Amino acid sequence: MLLSETQVEQKLSSEEIATWMKRASYASASVAGLLIISKLMAWLWIDSVSLLATLLDSCLDAVASLITLFAVRHALEPADSDHRFGHGKAESLAALAQSMFMTGSALFLMLAAFSRFFHPEPLQYVTIGLVVMVFSILSTLALLSFQHMVIRKTSSVAIQADAMHYKTDLYMNISVILALLLAYYGWSGFDVLFALGIGVFILYSAWEIIQLALKDLMDQELSDDERENIRHIIIKHPKALGVHDLRTRKSGTTLFIQLHLELNDDLPLIEAHAISDEVEAALLEVYPCAEIIIHEDPVSSINHHLLAS
Repeated sequence: MLLSETQVEQKLSSEEIATWMKRASYASASVAGLLIISKLMAWLWIDSVSLLATLLDSCLDAVASLITLFAVRHALEPADSDHRFGHGKAESLAALAQSMFMTGSALFLMLAAFSRFFHPEPLQYVTIGLVVMVFSILSTLALLSFQHMVIRKTSSVAIQADAMHYKTDLYMNISVILALLLAYYGWSGFDVLFALGIGVFILYSAWEIIQLALKDLMDQELSDDERENIRHIIIKHPKALGVHDLRTRKSGTTLFIQLHLELNDDLPLIEAHAISDEVEAALLEVYPCAEIIIHEDPVSSINHHLLAS
């Protein structure tokens, strides 16, 4: 996950995070629609299988962007009586859906490439295709720049998956330009070979997205460095004697932290509660979108437990 890279910039309220995520979703859907129109027109003129590859991927981008848009809207809904922990995992489900669409498009593309290999056709109007691909590259670069800014602000899994998808588009568009040039000035088989290479690359990218989504869906712990940072924040409190049973997980943009705080045996309950609140506030300074549960333990009971075990 990108949490450790983004925690410095994540000092936003839930409303601000929601606004940025929605903006990224709308931008993604808009760019996908624009690229579909331009690539469809170019493919109808040129009939290039590598151009078909990027057209198919843009169509899937549009579907994936719509899924991301609805998933983000659902994930940002507040917790209710049926979903006490919120709806954040809708983001990870959207990422899985994106990976399935990508896998299907890669397999379809590879079949089309094999068919063209045995039935080659010369390419025409290559200049039109080149112009469209340059336009696609510039549009994708602009979108990726905006998405990465949103990711730094929100750590959204759905936006991360969407950006990863568009990153494959960027490489794909560059390779299609090379394929068109090589096919036009040399052997038409280059068009097929690049299409096959693109198909393999899409499959690899789909697998990366699946891994990203499963981390959230399977409630994977944060990294050791992140957990150690949480421990460090807790122990900095002068009356915190230790921490154990630290558990962490992430759902959408929400981080869940549960821990047992070790305190002096003689502290009154009201003071122990106050210390717990102060530790929670310190954690929220670094992780503002966290849900934190702290259980106070007398330190002697911990020592007794360790001796008994």
